Amino acid sequence: MFQKLDLFLIFSVDSMMDTNLQKDDLTGTIKFIPPLYKQRYQFIKDLVIKYKPKKVADLGCADCTLLWMLKFCKCIEVLAGLDIRENVMKEKMHMLSPLPADYLQPSERSLTVTLHHGSVAHKDPCMLGFDLVTCIELVEHLETAELEKFPEVVFGFMAPAMVVISTPNSEFNPLLPGVTLFRHSDHKFEWDRAQFQSWAVAAATRYDYTVEFTGLGTPPPGTENVGFCTQIGVFVRKYPKNGETINSEKHTEHAYKTVNFCCFWVCHNVKYFGVLHIIKVFKAVYPSLKDEKYLQNAVVSEVLFGADIIKRQLLGNFKPECKEHSDGIEPKLKFQPFKYFMTCSKNVSLAVTEKLAADRSMEPFIDGNTVYIPLAKIFSIPKVNQLCGTFEKLSKLIAGKVALSSDGSAVVVTIEYENEEQEN
Repeated sequence: MFQKLDLFLIFSVDSMMDTNLQKDDLTGTIKFIPPLYKQRYQFIKDLVIKYKPKKVADLGCADCTLLWMLKFCKCIEVLAGLDIRENVMKEKMHMLSPLPADYLQPSERSLTVTLHHGSVAHKDPCMLGFDLVTCIELVEHLETAELEKFPEVVFGFMAPAMVVISTPNSEFNPLLPGVTLFRHSDHKFEWDRAQFQSWAVAAATRYDYTVEFTGLGTPPPGTENVGFCTQIGVFVRKYPKNGETINSEKHTEHAYKTVNFCCFWVCHNVKYFGVLHIIKVFKAVYPSLKDEKYLQNAVVSEVLFGADIIKRQLLGNFKPECKEHSDGIEPKLKFQPFKYFMTCSKNVSLAVTEKLAADRSMEPFIDGNTVYIPLAKIFSIPKVNQLCGTFEKLSKLIAGKVALSSDGSAVVVTIEYENEEQEN
């Protein structure tokens, strides 16, 4: 869980941005480098890196850029986005889908990304259980009725460990050429610092949160009194919910729903206070080694790769002799001393051969055209050991997928000789 925020850390973010402000003397335009929206996303990413939440929800996710950035944070296992604008989410949702490389090399963590079409003014069980909820430049787009419900939904119902809310600072507006009332035509209001802090403190007090304030976008020299261009409130819940982050309050009706399919859009009929809505939802489930199917594929691949290397090492310590036959030339292995202890004899019975393989202290050996590699040797391969954890799990995962001796104690690899003289 999160701990109380370090104010020095928060403000040190902005202390490094004083030199990232540029003013065009010809147009009077203020430019932030990097752009302010990127600074806001980076602010969230830095918090995620520091506090390592497993479940993060972005309310007002818009084009999903923040979700895309956060999906690379290895601590996160669940990402959810919510927005009222379905078309904006739909245009960019492909960014959240797994890539072919994700299937070729599954991650050790699980990751599920879900997009919901709906309003932040409605409670829905699918938005419960999050460690961190972000509301980046969202509240100023809410109607009065929605804004009144917002604290109860986010702090009362969702009750995450941490909430980050950013909103424009209206005191900065006179420094922005062309801004007369609000910065965006869809803004319903814009708060100054006193208004935002009053609202935030009231919400924090009511729902048992602490709140600390910072911002992004340092004003030009001589205008420091206006404050940051973007003001930010970081809310931290005072008390854990009985040791759990999941809100146990039960609701029978969903405001928005999901389905258990990867990268899929579906339609649902859902009622918002008696009004019928069509809800479209996106869900991407990333391949993970926590899924036994992907774990088995990875283990089998590593076992076969490791077995092939061991086979080549063994064969590298033998040199072939050629004996002519009427039907061609047959290579024959001749023993040469090497670092591994091996047995090589065509006169040894299969039962004796497999008895030797069953001894886990034995090193790999060759019998005729077959290499026997004890599972203990395979299990000692670092990657195999890391993936399986136990010898028993290794045996279970490769059963039926890798050729084994009859008692299952050794991997069996057939030696295939290339007849170079015949090819020539």
